[in-house]
Amino acid sequence: MISFLDLKEINSHYELDFQEKVKTFLNKGRYILGDEVKSFEKHFASYCGTKHCIGVGNGLDALVLIFKGYIAVGKLHKGDEVIVPANTFIASVLAILQADLVPVFVEPDIETYNIDPDLIIEKITQKSKVILAVHLYGQLAEMDKINAIALAYDLLVIEDAAQAHGTILDNKKAGNFSHAAAFSFYPGKNLGALGDGGAITTNDYELAEVLFSLRNYGSTIKYKSEFIGVNSRLDELQAAFLNVKLPQLDDDNESRRTIAKRYLLKIKNDKIVLPIWDWSNNHVFHLFVIRTKKRDDLQQYLLENGIQTVIHYPIPPHQQKALKEWNYLSLPITEMIHQEVLSLPISPVLTIDEVDFIIKTVNKY
Repeated sequence: MISFLDLKEINSHYELDFQEKVKTFLNKGRYILGDEVKSFEKHFASYCGTKHCIGVGNGLDALVLIFKGYIAVGKLHKGDEVIVPANTFIASVLAILQADLVPVFVEPDIETYNIDPDLIIEKITQKSKVILAVHLYGQLAEMDKINAIALAYDLLVIEDAAQAHGTILDNKKAGNFSHAAAFSFYPGKNLGALGDGGAITTNDYELAEVLFSLRNYGSTIKYKSEFIGVNSRLDELQAAFLNVKLPQLDDDNESRRTIAKRYLLKIKNDKIVLPIWDWSNNHVFHLFVIRTKKRDDLQQYLLENGIQTVIHYPIPPHQQKALKEWNYLSLPITEMIHQEVLSLPISPVLTIDEVDFIIKTVNKY
């Protein structure tokens, strides 16, 4: 069986370095917001090209805290509207709601699966304050167009970069195309921890200072709280593991692109729609997502032939029971995508023989 994602194999390459980090961690006896977190924040900010990085508990918290941070500095207010792609993972929407803001769903571009900039303007109202750009599946959203719209209408731009670590356009990386960006280090991400973890990148000094406080009970001085904060700190041990893996990220992303190129060049099946990609580094292929009218049938066929696949995602946010207030919406492009998408295996440890077997099997379908 070809695993969809073999995390054990991916992390086995770092085992000796991980063990050394654990030994150092135990010897230091500093378990919360220690040297490893500070080191990772410094290096990840440098990697993304931003002035600040704030390590937090997970990717969802990263988004929530950005919104709450902008509320704290007076740039957002409860009830403000956030324009968000309709086909994103539900975490993007949950973050908006947890900050007492209002999501406004916009359909994606069917070729890139990212928010369609041409549809954003018609959704802008006097209550619109933010465009949340999600780099879905690892491909950069059209940030030039999005930022131009935001500038024209005086809107904040926030990146949900949870799937896009290391994505590059014109020598600028994801996390540095907006006012602030949220990252997840969930184990399956391109830069994955061995548990939960997240971070925020920004060039906004005022926001960064508030975020360092908000993640730690609203406090920068122990027992003195300036804001209604939370406990969402990047774990010291997870930061240590991330410090080991960060230098390998670009090579891992290139391995993913190499596999994606092979898929794109060799999969030949008129029942299947392949992703659109311009062969640049604007995609890190966190996921390689195909579409087909008979998605469930194809998934079962591949499983019977020893290939694991995953559906990202079977139910769009506006059709979730948790978001029943938006169940009435008709979003045909989003709904079609969620009914047809299927993710093929892609990772730095997938072998060429395995890739070729997947291609051969898909072509026979």
